[in-house]
Amino acid sequence: MVNDILIEAKDLSVYFPVTKGIIRQRRIAEIKAVDAVSFFIRRGETLGLVGESGCGKTTLGRTLMQLIRPSSGEVFFEGENLCRLKEDELRPIRQRMQIIFQDPFDSLDPRMSAGEIVAEPLRVHQKIKGKRLREQVGELFKVVGLDPAMSGRYPHQFSGGQRQRLGIARAIAIRPKFIVCDEPISALDVSIQAQIINLLEDLQTEFNLTYLFIAHDLSVVRHISHRVAVMYLGKIVEIADRDALYRSAKHPYTIALLSAVPIPDPYVESTRERIILKGEPPSPMALPPGCNFHPRCPIGVEVCQREIPLLREVEENHWVACHLV
Repeated sequence: MVNDILIEAKDLSVYFPVTKGIIRQRRIAEIKAVDAVSFFIRRGETLGLVGESGCGKTTLGRTLMQLIRPSSGEVFFEGENLCRLKEDELRPIRQRMQIIFQDPFDSLDPRMSAGEIVAEPLRVHQKIKGKRLREQVGELFKVVGLDPAMSGRYPHQFSGGQRQRLGIARAIAIRPKFIVCDEPISALDVSIQAQIINLLEDLQTEFNLTYLFIAHDLSVVRHISHRVAVMYLGKIVEIADRDALYRSAKHPYTIALLSAVPIPDPYVESTRERIILKGEPPSPMALPPGCNFHPRCPIGVEVCQREIPLLREVEENHWVACHLV
């Protein structure tokens, strides 16, 4: 239902200019980081976003939050077009959307104590001070599994997993509705990754959060996501419910990605087909005509080299951008 949609992107594009010259710079090309992307996320669900490094996942997540302004297209959050708002108009909306960054060290100010880091959004957005502020910070520490007595420590005194818990506490401090999780576990040990994933799931249930979960690990995405979007060179090539995508992927790029996911069964792992894509992804400064994937596609035909495939619904709740599906 339309009323269930929390955030929606329509024909969203982000192009970064490439310039030449020192005194007089001139634009010689542009990098199409995100190219005419459309999708939506329902309230209370997790949309997993996967794809190769450099495909535009992080840029897309930050553009949804208007940390990066789009070159064209629209982002609707609770029915309001964020792209038309000025910075001072966006400030109240930022209370309802937050981000958890990939690197749990670089995203924390080393000159601020853990308590100050978690307290900052409460001071800035809700003007809370004194004893009430300390109490709320202590409660947030407990919610994410940290001892409130650690609030006086600095980021370098925490482990990687503890620092990521600090980042999560900061993100949920003002009770947002939408959180972009930008590869929140990729910099952590495998043993810690499961703890952070379980924490995110518990918080989603407790606070009715909506996630865009960006990751490389498809097995993790399958565990935490309700739906999965697959991205290649700035475009979303497939979106489907989690089980439908892993059971019956349609796009050749998605099929190749899934064939690389390890299976914890030695016999199945040794007998299944492994699809290895040839060549390297084209440069986002010089995209090929037609389908971006056609230079590497194992089943491409002549039409793929001429026409850009549209993202269309081929089955119920299953969208694919491929001429051959």
